[in-house]
Amino acid sequence: MRPTRLTEESAEYVTAREELRQAEIELMRHRERVADLRRRLPLGPVVDDYVFEEGPADLDAGDAPVHTVRLAELFTRPGRDLVVYHLMYGKKQTEPCPMCTMWCDGFNGVARHLAQNVDLAIVAAADPPTLRAHARNRKWTNLRLLSAGTGTFKYDLGSEDAEGNQDSTVSVFTRDDDGSVRHSYSAHPRMSDDIDQRGIDLLSPVWHVLDLTPQGRGDWAAALSY
Repeated sequence: MRPTRLTEESAEYVTAREELRQAEIELMRHRERVADLRRRLPLGPVVDDYVFEEGPADLDAGDAPVHTVRLAELFTRPGRDLVVYHLMYGKKQTEPCPMCTMWCDGFNGVARHLAQNVDLAIVAAADPPTLRAHARNRKWTNLRLLSAGTGTFKYDLGSEDAEGNQDSTVSVFTRDDDGSVRHSYSAHPRMSDDIDQRGIDLLSPVWHVLDLTPQGRGDWAAALSY
């Protein structure tokens, strides 16, 4: 890390900043170790070829007829992985989750970059017209939007309980040469008793920008409008 060219930094500041720099280096190394462990997970279980409902790619098509698509068909070509974000919207979640919406706002901005390596889809329990209306309001023009409201996909992956309460989750799938789909990895915001809502923070830059500042993230939370 390059030192700054400021001349008024106190000796106390310089010492504390160096301690922080070393901690940042160790954090980066640890993140690389965690990512390597994730990549080296054994093959996950084969899962059902779940069926979703999908509307036209053009959000302005309104309530145009929907079609069904299977999980295996979300892989656009061999050798690619599939990332699915479980949007908290539908069933008991009668309003779209502001946090999930913030995540998807970010995904929409980087979707074309992600598409160079992986396939990405957003899955919600909301029916297609309701989901598409929210997407139009957010201008999500680069995201593949799927409804799983009539199936067990979200329940089986742990992002929905038996009463229809929703949870935010990210899941990764792979596809075998014979077309079988395997579950590779899932993560939830709640990781332990002391990590209740930060388990998928790495999916959004918002938290990391806030963490750069002296005030940090504090009690700030995303909203659908400001």
